[in-house]
This record gives sequence, C-alpha cells and structure tokens, in this order.
Amino acid sequence: MLLRHFKDFEGEVGRLLGLGLVAPAYDYVIKASHTFNLLDARGAISVAERTNYIARVRGMARAVAAAYVKEREEMGYPLLKKA
Repeated sequence: MLLRHFKDFEGEVGRLLGLGLVAPAYDYVIKASHTFNLLDARGAISVAERTNYIARVRGMARAVAAAYVKEREEMGYPLLKKA
C-alpha cells in the first residue's frame, strides 16, 4: 500500500506543477518523503532501492523549488525590501 501511495504522491506532484500549483505540489512532496521514511523504517525497501527513492524525492523537491523561484520572479519578488 505504501509503495502505491508513494507512486501516487509522485504523480500528483507532477500533475500539480503542470497546473502551476506550487504550494499544493510541495504538500505532496512532504507526503512522498514521509511515505519513503515509513518504507525505510519498516525495511520494505532494499539498500539499492533506498538510493533510488531518495533521488526521486530529491527530484520532486528540486522541481517544486524551481517552480517556486520562477513564480516569485514573475511576481517581482514582492516581499523583498526595495533599496
């Protein structure tokens, strides 16, 4: 079940980023990361698979971070103090 959830969360991150919904996509990165931690703690994945899952979570996080930076740039960085 956890393996299926991880795959579903990963897919949802991609779908939400495709719609331009950065914050909800980040929520699913957190869910995927937590699911990975549960799989790892229960010994449900091997050492080789563990490396792959870490890379997948990292890839999702990087994609969301890049989308966030792009979104903020398009808004003109509204929270930065003007010099």
